[in-house]
Amino acid sequence: MAKISKKRKAAQEKVDSEKLYSLADAMALIKDVNCTKFDSSVDIHCRLGVDPRKADQAIRGTVVLPNGTGKTKRVLVLCTPDKEAEAKEAGADHYGLEEYIQKIQKGWTDIDVIVATPNVMAQVGKVGRILGPRGLMPNPKTGTVTPNVGNAVRDVKGGKIEFRVDKFGITHNSIGRVSFTPEKLAENAKELLMTLISMKPSSVKGSYVKSISVASTMSPGIKIDSSSIS
Repeated sequence: MAKISKKRKAAQEKVDSEKLYSLADAMALIKDVNCTKFDSSVDIHCRLGVDPRKADQAIRGTVVLPNGTGKTKRVLVLCTPDKEAEAKEAGADHYGLEEYIQKIQKGWTDIDVIVATPNVMAQVGKVGRILGPRGLMPNPKTGTVTPNVGNAVRDVKGGKIEFRVDKFGITHNSIGRVSFTPEKLAENAKELLMTLISMKPSSVKGSYVKSISVASTMSPGIKIDSSSIS
């Protein structure tokens, strides 16, 4: 069994594993219990009372975090030449079509998000088996298949994130870094959680939000009282 470091042990002692913390208190505490020397990611996990096997309960969508994620995302826009200037002006890191399709076919996936225009999706489909497993396949539901590539790129660069439930009905998302103020972390968390709450399917009976927890890299998890979200 791995030995727990003194810093990790001290952090665990500050967190009451049985307590449900308010959103504000949890975000203040997450900074206090961080035990890494780097600017750790702050991740929030929300277990919903849904059955992802049912189409209407497979929760998926996007939200723009008001304070961004603290990470600069590398964006590739797959488009025809007439859209390249728009992509460049919006801040896309890469833009084009055939050149990048060929690079991806050879294994290149050094990007975080791919935006594509509807008229090139037939070509993008050629690399679907490569992009799909990596979560990079453009999708209309997440706003990454659109003729308005400029807006899509600005949204991604500005803090837009995608969320979806896993097979256990849990969402996992980064909402910032420990260098953020507790207020900014709370604002980001609330924006995501309120979006999830607004998407409650009518077919779900009983409790929808089962549990919420937040943790930074290598820190203990902190349970959040869902009643403190609204």
